[in-house]
Amino acid sequence: MADWQTISSLATAGGTLVLALATFSAVRSSNRSARVAEQTLLTGMRPLLVPSLSSDPTQKVLWHDRYAVRIEGGRAIATFENGVIYLAIGVRNVGAGIALLHGWSPHPTRAFADIPHADVENFRRLTIDLYIPANGAGYWEGALRDEDDPLYPQFVDTVKEREPFTVDLLYGDQDGGQRTVSRFMVMPAAEDVWYSQAVRHWNIDRADPR
Repeated sequence: MADWQTISSLATAGGTLVLALATFSAVRSSNRSARVAEQTLLTGMRPLLVPSLSSDPTQKVLWHDRYAVRIEGGRAIATFENGVIYLAIGVRNVGAGIALLHGWSPHPTRAFADIPHADVENFRRLTIDLYIPANGAGYWEGALRDEDDPLYPQFVDTVKEREPFTVDLLYGDQDGGQRTVSRFMVMPAAEDVWYSQAVRHWNIDRADPR
């Protein structure tokens, strides 16, 4: 005679296994859909900075000591005035989200060197928040004022002799996430004119593209 109790138990176990597999599959599908939705949302907030275009409007750059210049599209500023090295770069955000600039890391001798960026913790923080709108233009500004700064004398020579240099910019989306480091090389052009180009981008909070 058939052991109906055993058969019933096996049938129940089989049904439970099928239900568990179906639940696992549904959860995986749900998690995958959630990840896709999250990735789509982050993509819509992701900024990416490159040099501004020559057709972009001129930007007025003002430092806290009231030193002011105007920077044309596609240009950069590197000047030594009253013992201060003033630096600025016209930038354009080609990403889909607002860019919030966090900090910068200058180097007077890295123009053509393939050297990794500094640790994020060692970037110089901006004294004001600078935002670059999506598909819009703006600028970054910084200054070297402390003569005891190890980079100060090197940058004095670099600016006076009009040698190329680099500035790494640290920025993220409007919520402070998706941080990126973009390296800009600043090079002399005509007399008293500088221009820049982006030479490398690094992702900080997600996998690098290379």
